[in-house]
Amino acid sequence: MTAPSTGFSDAAAKWNQRFEHEGYLFGTEPNVYLRAQAPRLPATGLALCVADGEGRNSVWLARQGLQVQAFDISPVGVDKARALAHTAGVQVDYQVADCDQWAWPRDRFDVVAGIFIQFADPDMRSRMFAHMVDCLKPGGLLILQGYTPKQIEYKTGGPGILANLYTEAMLRDAFSTMDIEELRMYEEDLAEGEHHLGRSALVGMCARKR
Repeated sequence: MTAPSTGFSDAAAKWNQRFEHEGYLFGTEPNVYLRAQAPRLPATGLALCVADGEGRNSVWLARQGLQVQAFDISPVGVDKARALAHTAGVQVDYQVADCDQWAWPRDRFDVVAGIFIQFADPDMRSRMFAHMVDCLKPGGLLILQGYTPKQIEYKTGGPGILANLYTEAMLRDAFSTMDIEELRMYEEDLAEGEHHLGRSALVGMCARKR
């Protein structure tokens, strides 16, 4: 959802500015694709939300009975995520870090969610994707939602940078060591806050670590 340390000259400052406004930029409900994967989730286990922004997805995962860790580059966003978790009556371990700073453990998580983390340039994206695979336990589930290149035409969300958007070929290559259970390119009308609003060109992927 939020930017890693590239894509803006000062990503933390940029996202702090966006998140300082009253209310939640992308709403408080979980991402639609993530919520649709509820049947794939384990009944218990440890989940990670990457670049989680104001917490809508980490809070939802915690409400499904999972232990959840999450990080984001924006201290303002993390403060709002903590407030959202408190209101929802769940506990989430939040940290302030970008995707290169965070101390990725190996073989730790049962679920990793990466939802609209497309402000990573191709180099950072490669590192981030590799970390996401490494930190999953064997059999762990990766859930990824992003925009495809056609999103440039719609302008209803995302970075507007072609190199940062996802193609099927790129995802199949990046996650070639995993068992891909679903990789779906589709269009849908989103209503996730004021910045994910309207017709959108999307990709959803679920994959298991071997």
